[in-house]
Amino acid sequence: MTNQAYAVETSGITRYFGDRSAVHQLSLRVPESGIYGFLGLNGAGKTTTIRLLLGLIPADGGSIHLFGKPFSHDLLRRIGALVDMPSLYSHLTGRENLEVTRRLIDAPRSKIDRALAVVQLTTDADRLVRDYSLGMRQRLGLALAIMNSPNLLILDEPTNGLDPAGIHEMRNLLRLMPREHGVTVFLSSHLLSEVEQVAESVGIIHEGRLAFQGSLADLRERQNRELKVGVRRADSALEFLRSADLDARIVGQDVISIRGAVIDASQVVRMLVDSGYEVFHVSLEQESLEDIFLSLTGGSKQ
Repeated sequence: MTNQAYAVETSGITRYFGDRSAVHQLSLRVPESGIYGFLGLNGAGKTTTIRLLLGLIPADGGSIHLFGKPFSHDLLRRIGALVDMPSLYSHLTGRENLEVTRRLIDAPRSKIDRALAVVQLTTDADRLVRDYSLGMRQRLGLALAIMNSPNLLILDEPTNGLDPAGIHEMRNLLRLMPREHGVTVFLSSHLLSEVEQVAESVGIIHEGRLAFQGSLADLRERQNRELKVGVRRADSALEFLRSADLDARIVGQDVISIRGAVIDASQVVRMLVDSGYEVFHVSLEQESLEDIFLSLTGGSKQ
């Protein structure tokens, strides 16, 4: 991991609003050429972090490195961003909206056709934006964000308000960014179920602090399993299982629960049977990633 290249690397960045710490000692590691999911409940500090990364507000402490270099406004030219709903001119066509941005950044005209192709809006480019669906507007906003051919794309809740079809379209577009265009995607969201479908690594922020950072595989390793075993002479079986260093407890008449990150159900049953216990029921449940997310963020299921 020491040779890992990072598109974003922060060290202890902190930002106060008055006496309140909105972001505290945040150290992010966003690998290049992948999708990084930045997760947290509403108000956790996600948008403040994005504003810090984009230089919209200064940090009160810590440091930010982009593409291996200390933060500078020159490096922002290598970043595209879509934060909140895109600002579009509804009386202009999609192509004309891109032309406005092209002139501002002094980009060649070919950038417009490329951006339209990437977000799959070529056939609708000459329609007025006021006739676009919400999903099409989001895709046009994404086209605006990639007009400068960025190395890093920062997106804040890009699927907010989209219907299932729009979400599906956006998800497919995000998957293409690293694979076909070499773009690192920093995806902020409060929905783990959405992020886990596209991201390889995640950071979870809670009350301005980093609660977890790593690959999705690392997060899954935290999933607890619960094995429920129906067994005769449950009191005796419980002592036997505890003597084998298993986290066991009785949860019902003749039913023992065994919890842990790694549980081999067949081995537990074999141990019991070989020791003379009669097993009449076995079931295995696994904690969901959403359960882990909520436990890290102090949230609750609705």
